[in-house]
Amino acid sequence: MINIEDFKKMELKIGEIKEVNDHPNADRLYVITVDLGGRTKQLVAGIKGSYQKEELVGKQVVVVDNLEPAMLRGVESQGMLLAASDAGGIAIVSPARPVALGSIVK
Repeated sequence: MINIEDFKKMELKIGEIKEVNDHPNADRLYVITVDLGGRTKQLVAGIKGSYQKEELVGKQVVVVDNLEPAMLRGVESQGMLLAASDAGGIAIVSPARPVALGSIVK
C-alpha cells in the first residue's frame, strides 16, 4: 500500500494526443506526442492492439507527467498514458468533458 503523501507525488495532467506513430522496434507499441498545454511530451504506449492511430489524434488523455523517462525498445518515453484493461481490451482514461490542457487530475 502507498500512503496519501506518496500518491500526491504523482503529477497527473490532461493532455491532447497530437501525433501517433508506429514504434520502429515493437509491433504492439505506439510513439505518441501529447500536448500538455504549451509543452509536448513523447510517450510510448502499448495500446496498438486496441486503437487505430486515427482515433487517437485529438483525444484528451490522463498522463503521469513526472514519471522518470524510460527507454522502451530504443525509444524514450517521457511519461505514461493511463489506461484500464480487461477481457475486452484496453480503454484509455479520458475526462468526461473537454478540459484545459495541462489541467491537474486529482
